[in-house]
Amino acid sequence: MKKNFVLMGASGYIAPRHMKAIKETNNELVAAYDPYDGIGIIDSYFPNAYFFTEFELFFNFINEFNKNQEKIDYVSIATPNYLHEPHIKFALLNDADAICEKPLVLYPEQIDHLKKIENETGRKVYTILQLRLHESILALKQKIEKELQENPNKVYDIDLVYLTSRGRWFFVSWKGDEKKSGGLATNIGIHFFDMLSWIFGPVEENIVHIKQPDVNAGYLKLKNARVRWFLSVNYEYIPDNVKALGKRTFRSITVNGEEFEFSEGFTELHTKSYEDILNKGGFGLDDAKNSIVIVSDIRNATPIGLKGDYHPFCKKVRS
Repeated sequence: MKKNFVLMGASGYIAPRHMKAIKETNNELVAAYDPYDGIGIIDSYFPNAYFFTEFELFFNFINEFNKNQEKIDYVSIATPNYLHEPHIKFALLNDADAICEKPLVLYPEQIDHLKKIENETGRKVYTILQLRLHESILALKQKIEKELQENPNKVYDIDLVYLTSRGRWFFVSWKGDEKKSGGLATNIGIHFFDMLSWIFGPVEENIVHIKQPDVNAGYLKLKNARVRWFLSVNYEYIPDNVKALGKRTFRSITVNGEEFEFSEGFTELHTKSYEDILNKGGFGLDDAKNSIVIVSDIRNATPIGLKGDYHPFCKKVRS
Protein backbone atom coordinates (compact mmCIF):
# COMPACT_ATOMS: atom_id res chain seq x y z
CA MET A 1 0.00 0.00 0.00
CA LYS A 2 1.35 3.43 -0.97
CA LYS A 3 2.46 5.72 1.83
CA ASN A 4 1.81 9.45 1.75
CA PHE A 5 4.80 11.76 2.18
CA VAL A 6 5.30 15.49 2.50
CA LEU A 7 8.70 17.13 2.03
CA MET A 8 10.00 20.14 3.97
CA GLY A 9 12.96 21.97 2.42
CA ALA A 10 12.08 21.06 -1.15
CA SER A 11 14.49 23.51 -2.83
CA GLY A 12 17.60 22.34 -0.99
CA TYR A 13 20.59 20.55 -2.50
CA ILE A 14 19.67 17.18 -1.01
CA ALA A 15 15.90 17.37 -1.58
CA PRO A 16 15.93 15.67 -5.04
CA ARG A 17 17.44 12.55 -3.45
CA HIS A 18 14.43 12.38 -1.14
CA MET A 19 12.02 12.89 -4.06
CA LYS A 20 13.82 10.13 -5.96
CA ALA A 21 13.70 7.79 -2.96
CA ILE A 22 9.97 8.36 -2.45
CA LYS A 23 9.38 7.71 -6.17
CA GLU A 24 11.60 4.62 -6.35
CA THR A 25 9.91 3.05 -3.30
CA ASN A 26 6.54 3.47 -5.09
CA ASN A 27 5.11 5.99 -2.66
CA GLU A 28 3.43 9.37 -3.10
CA LEU A 29 4.70 12.87 -2.44
CA VAL A 30 1.47 14.68 -1.60
CA ALA A 31 2.91 18.13 -0.83
CA ALA A 32 6.15 20.03 -0.46
CA TYR A 33 7.11 23.17 1.44
CA ASP A 34 9.93 25.69 1.01
CA PRO A 35 10.05 29.50 1.35
CA TYR A 36 12.00 29.52 -1.95
CA ASP A 37 9.87 28.67 -4.98
CA GLY A 38 12.52 27.58 -7.51
CA ILE A 39 11.85 23.85 -7.36
CA GLY A 40 11.20 22.86 -10.97
CA ILE A 41 13.05 19.60 -10.24
CA ILE A 42 9.86 18.33 -8.59
CA ASP A 43 8.31 17.96 -12.08
CA SER A 44 10.69 15.07 -12.73
CA TYR A 45 9.22 13.16 -9.80
CA PHE A 46 5.84 14.42 -8.58
CA PRO A 47 4.37 17.13 -10.83
CA ASN A 48 0.97 16.82 -9.11
CA ALA A 49 2.28 17.47 -5.61
CA TYR A 50 0.91 20.55 -3.88
CA PHE A 51 3.51 23.18 -3.10
CA PHE A 52 3.59 25.85 -0.39
CA THR A 53 5.96 28.71 0.34
CA GLU A 54 4.14 29.69 3.56
CA PHE A 55 4.33 27.36 6.52
CA GLU A 56 0.84 28.27 7.77
CA LEU A 57 -0.76 27.18 4.49
CA PHE A 58 1.31 23.99 4.48
CA PHE A 59 0.19 23.28 8.06
CA ASN A 60 -3.47 23.88 7.15
CA PHE A 61 -3.17 21.57 4.15
CA ILE A 62 -1.85 18.72 6.32
CA ASN A 63 -4.66 19.25 8.83
CA GLU A 64 -7.31 19.12 6.13
CA PHE A 65 -5.67 16.15 4.40
CA ASN A 66 -5.57 14.17 7.63
CA LYS A 67 -9.22 14.98 8.35
CA ASN A 68 -10.70 14.36 4.93
CA GLN A 69 -8.50 11.79 3.21
CA GLU A 70 -6.17 8.97 4.28
CA LYS A 71 -3.34 10.60 6.27
CA ILE A 72 0.21 11.83 5.97
CA ASP A 73 2.42 8.90 6.95
CA TYR A 74 5.89 10.49 6.73
CA VAL A 75 7.36 13.99 6.84
CA SER A 76 10.72 14.09 5.04
CA ILE A 77 12.91 16.93 6.32
CA ALA A 78 15.68 18.52 4.23
CA THR A 79 15.57 21.99 5.77
CA PRO A 80 18.57 23.91 7.20
CA ASN A 81 20.15 22.11 10.16
CA TYR A 82 18.94 24.48 12.90
CA LEU A 83 15.31 23.86 11.86
CA HIS A 84 15.50 20.08 12.10
CA GLU A 85 14.34 19.78 15.70
CA PRO A 86 11.19 21.94 15.36
CA HIS A 87 10.32 20.30 12.04
CA ILE A 88 10.75 16.80 13.50
CA LYS A 89 8.53 17.86 16.38
CA PHE A 90 5.98 19.18 13.86
CA ALA A 91 5.91 15.77 12.16
CA LEU A 92 5.43 13.80 15.37
CA LEU A 93 2.74 16.11 16.73
CA ASN A 94 0.84 15.75 13.45
CA ASP A 95 0.75 11.96 13.78
CA ALA A 96 3.47 11.26 11.21
CA ASP A 97 6.90 9.64 11.36
CA ALA A 98 9.86 11.91 10.52
CA ILE A 99 12.70 11.11 8.10
CA CYS A 100 15.35 13.76 8.67
CA GLU A 101 18.58 14.58 6.88
CA LYS A 102 21.90 14.81 8.70
CA PRO A 103 22.66 16.15 11.18
CA LEU A 104 19.50 14.98 12.90
CA VAL A 105 19.85 17.85 15.41
CA LEU A 106 22.64 20.19 16.54
CA TYR A 107 22.73 19.42 20.27
CA PRO A 108 22.69 16.11 22.21
CA GLU A 109 19.98 17.35 24.61
CA GLN A 110 17.63 17.75 21.62
CA ILE A 111 17.84 13.98 21.11
CA ASP A 112 16.56 13.42 24.66
CA HIS A 113 13.75 15.91 24.15
CA LEU A 114 12.63 14.24 20.93
CA LYS A 115 12.67 10.82 22.60
CA LYS A 116 10.07 12.09 25.05
CA ILE A 117 7.86 13.30 22.20
CA GLU A 118 8.30 9.95 20.42
CA ASN A 119 7.06 8.20 23.55
CA GLU A 120 4.13 10.61 23.98
CA THR A 121 2.95 10.44 20.36
CA GLY A 122 3.85 6.86 19.45
CA ARG A 123 5.49 8.17 16.27
CA LYS A 124 9.09 7.54 15.19
CA VAL A 125 12.09 9.64 14.18
CA TYR A 126 14.43 8.29 11.49
CA THR A 127 17.64 9.81 10.22
CA ILE A 128 19.66 9.33 7.05
CA LEU A 129 22.94 7.62 7.97
CA GLN A 130 23.53 6.34 4.48
CA LEU A 131 27.20 5.43 4.88
CA ARG A 132 26.04 2.56 7.11
CA LEU A 133 24.36 1.10 4.01
CA HIS A 134 27.36 1.51 1.66
CA GLU A 135 28.60 -1.91 0.53
CA SER A 136 32.30 -1.08 1.01
CA ILE A 137 31.71 0.26 4.50
CA LEU A 138 29.60 -2.75 5.47
CA ALA A 139 32.45 -4.97 4.25
CA LEU A 140 34.94 -2.95 6.32
CA LYS A 141 32.74 -3.28 9.41
CA GLN A 142 32.53 -7.06 8.96
CA LYS A 143 36.31 -7.28 8.51
CA ILE A 144 36.99 -5.22 11.66
CA GLU A 145 34.43 -7.15 13.71
CA LYS A 146 36.12 -10.42 12.74
CA GLU A 147 39.58 -9.09 13.65
CA LEU A 148 38.32 -7.73 16.98
CA GLN A 149 36.83 -11.11 17.85
CA GLU A 150 40.35 -12.51 17.61
CA ASN A 151 41.97 -9.52 19.35
CA PRO A 152 39.43 -7.33 21.24
CA ASN A 153 42.12 -4.83 22.31
CA LYS A 154 43.42 -4.11 18.81
CA VAL A 155 43.72 -0.40 18.02
CA TYR A 156 43.76 0.83 14.40
CA ASP A 157 45.48 3.96 13.10
CA ILE A 158 43.17 5.89 10.79
CA ASP A 159 43.67 9.01 8.69
CA LEU A 160 40.57 10.69 7.30
CA VAL A 161 40.58 13.50 4.73
CA TYR A 162 37.40 14.92 3.25
CA LEU A 163 37.77 17.94 0.97
CA THR A 164 34.70 19.22 -0.84
CA SER A 165 35.25 22.57 -2.54
CA ARG A 166 32.70 25.32 -2.00
CA GLY A 167 32.60 28.82 -3.44
CA ARG A 168 32.10 32.15 -1.67
CA TRP A 169 28.33 31.58 -1.57
CA PHE A 170 28.86 28.88 1.07
CA PHE A 171 29.97 31.36 3.73
CA VAL A 172 27.12 33.77 2.97
CA SER A 173 24.49 31.04 3.17
CA TRP A 174 23.15 29.42 6.34
CA LYS A 175 25.82 26.73 5.89
CA GLY A 176 28.52 29.26 6.75
CA ASP A 177 26.72 30.35 9.93
CA GLU A 178 27.76 28.09 12.83
CA LYS A 179 24.57 28.83 14.77
CA LYS A 180 22.50 27.55 11.86
CA SER A 181 24.67 24.76 10.43
CA GLY A 182 26.58 23.66 13.52
CA GLY A 183 29.88 24.48 11.84
CA LEU A 184 32.02 22.64 9.34
CA ALA A 185 32.51 19.40 11.29
CA THR A 186 28.74 19.13 11.74
CA ASN A 187 27.82 20.09 8.22
CA ILE A 188 30.26 17.97 6.17
CA GLY A 189 31.89 15.64 8.70
CA ILE A 190 29.07 14.07 10.66
CA HIS A 191 28.59 11.04 8.36
CA PHE A 192 32.25 10.11 8.72
CA PHE A 193 32.23 10.52 12.50
CA ASP A 194 29.11 8.37 12.67
CA MET A 195 30.65 5.71 10.44
CA LEU A 196 33.93 5.58 12.39
CA SER A 197 32.30 5.39 15.85
CA TRP A 198 29.85 2.78 14.51
CA ILE A 199 32.74 0.55 13.41
CA PHE A 200 35.50 1.33 15.93
CA GLY A 201 33.56 2.09 19.11
CA PRO A 202 32.75 5.03 21.37
CA VAL A 203 34.88 8.14 21.82
CA GLU A 204 37.45 8.20 24.59
CA GLU A 205 39.22 11.45 23.61
CA ASN A 206 38.31 14.32 21.28
CA ILE A 207 40.99 16.93 20.46
CA VAL A 208 40.68 19.78 17.95
CA HIS A 209 43.86 21.08 16.31
CA ILE A 210 42.44 23.59 13.82
CA LYS A 211 39.06 25.28 13.69
CA GLN A 212 38.64 27.91 10.96
CA PRO A 213 35.57 28.73 8.85
CA ASP A 214 36.92 26.72 5.90
CA VAL A 215 38.87 23.96 7.67
CA ASN A 216 38.54 21.81 10.80
CA ALA A 217 41.06 19.19 11.91
CA GLY A 218 41.58 17.09 14.99
CA TYR A 219 42.20 13.76 16.69
CA LEU A 220 39.70 11.20 17.98
CA LYS A 221 40.58 8.29 20.25
CA LEU A 222 37.90 5.66 19.81
CA LYS A 223 37.76 2.38 21.71
CA ASN A 224 39.55 0.57 18.88
CA ALA A 225 41.05 3.36 16.78
CA ARG A 226 43.22 6.47 16.75
CA VAL A 227 41.80 8.85 14.15
CA ARG A 228 43.54 11.90 12.66
CA TRP A 229 40.98 13.85 10.64
CA PHE A 230 41.01 16.83 8.28
CA LEU A 231 37.91 18.46 6.72
CA SER A 232 37.80 21.46 4.41
CA VAL A 233 35.71 23.28 1.82
CA ASN A 234 38.78 25.12 0.50
CA TYR A 235 39.85 24.06 -3.01
CA GLU A 236 43.48 24.96 -2.23
CA TYR A 237 43.92 21.91 0.00
CA ILE A 238 43.02 19.42 -2.73
CA PRO A 239 46.15 17.53 -3.88
CA ASP A 240 47.60 18.74 -7.19
CA ASN A 241 47.20 15.36 -8.90
CA VAL A 242 43.47 15.44 -8.09
CA LYS A 243 43.14 19.04 -9.32
CA ALA A 244 44.84 17.99 -12.57
CA LEU A 245 41.94 15.59 -13.18
CA GLY A 246 39.49 18.50 -12.92
CA LYS A 247 38.03 17.24 -9.65
CA ARG A 248 36.89 19.50 -6.82
CA THR A 249 36.40 16.78 -4.20
CA PHE A 250 38.90 14.51 -2.49
CA ARG A 251 37.96 11.75 -0.07
CA SER A 252 40.48 9.43 1.58
CA ILE A 253 40.49 7.06 4.53
CA THR A 254 43.50 4.93 5.40
CA VAL A 255 43.29 2.15 7.98
CA ASN A 256 46.71 1.06 9.27
CA GLY A 257 48.27 2.67 6.20
CA GLU A 258 46.00 0.88 3.72
CA GLU A 259 43.78 3.08 1.54
CA PHE A 260 40.11 2.33 1.99
CA GLU A 261 38.24 3.05 -1.25
CA PHE A 262 34.60 4.10 -1.20
CA SER A 263 34.39 6.83 -3.83
CA GLU A 264 31.56 5.17 -5.75
CA GLY A 265 28.17 3.80 -4.81
CA PHE A 266 26.62 6.89 -3.23
CA THR A 267 23.84 7.65 -5.70
CA GLU A 268 21.36 5.01 -4.51
CA LEU A 269 21.91 5.27 -0.77
CA HIS A 270 18.91 7.51 -0.04
CA THR A 271 16.64 5.03 -1.78
CA LYS A 272 18.25 2.22 0.23
CA SER A 273 17.67 4.26 3.40
CA TYR A 274 13.98 4.69 2.57
CA GLU A 275 13.62 1.00 1.74
CA ASP A 276 15.16 0.14 5.10
CA ILE A 277 12.79 2.49 6.96
CA LEU A 278 9.72 1.23 5.12
CA ASN A 279 10.73 -2.35 5.94
CA LYS A 280 10.64 -1.52 9.68
CA GLY A 281 14.38 -0.95 9.91
CA GLY A 282 16.06 2.42 9.70
CA PHE A 283 18.23 4.44 12.07
CA GLY A 284 16.68 6.38 14.91
CA LEU A 285 17.51 8.80 17.70
CA ASP A 286 19.81 6.45 19.61
CA ASP A 287 21.76 5.64 16.44
CA ALA A 288 22.36 9.33 15.75
CA LYS A 289 23.42 10.38 19.24
CA ASN A 290 27.11 9.32 19.15
CA SER A 291 27.94 11.51 16.16
CA ILE A 292 25.87 14.43 17.50
CA VAL A 293 27.93 14.33 20.71
CA ILE A 294 31.20 14.19 18.73
CA VAL A 295 30.45 17.23 16.56
CA SER A 296 28.95 19.18 19.47
CA ASP A 297 32.17 18.64 21.43
CA ILE A 298 34.24 19.73 18.41
CA ARG A 299 32.13 22.88 18.11
CA ASN A 300 32.73 23.76 21.75
CA ALA A 301 36.42 22.80 21.88
CA THR A 302 39.33 25.25 21.94
CA PRO A 303 41.82 24.29 19.20
CA ILE A 304 45.30 23.47 20.49
CA GLY A 305 47.23 24.12 17.26
CA LEU A 306 49.84 21.80 15.79
CA LYS A 307 50.58 19.79 18.91
CA GLY A 308 50.39 16.07 19.53
CA ASP A 309 49.17 13.63 16.88
CA TYR A 310 47.74 15.87 14.15
CA HIS A 311 46.87 15.08 10.53
CA PRO A 312 49.74 15.82 8.07
CA PHE A 313 47.43 18.08 6.00
CA CYS A 314 47.38 20.49 8.97
CA LYS A 315 50.80 21.76 7.85
CA LYS A 316 49.16 23.17 4.71
CA VAL A 317 46.95 25.52 6.73
CA ARG A 318 47.93 29.10 7.27
CA SER A 319 46.94 30.55 10.63
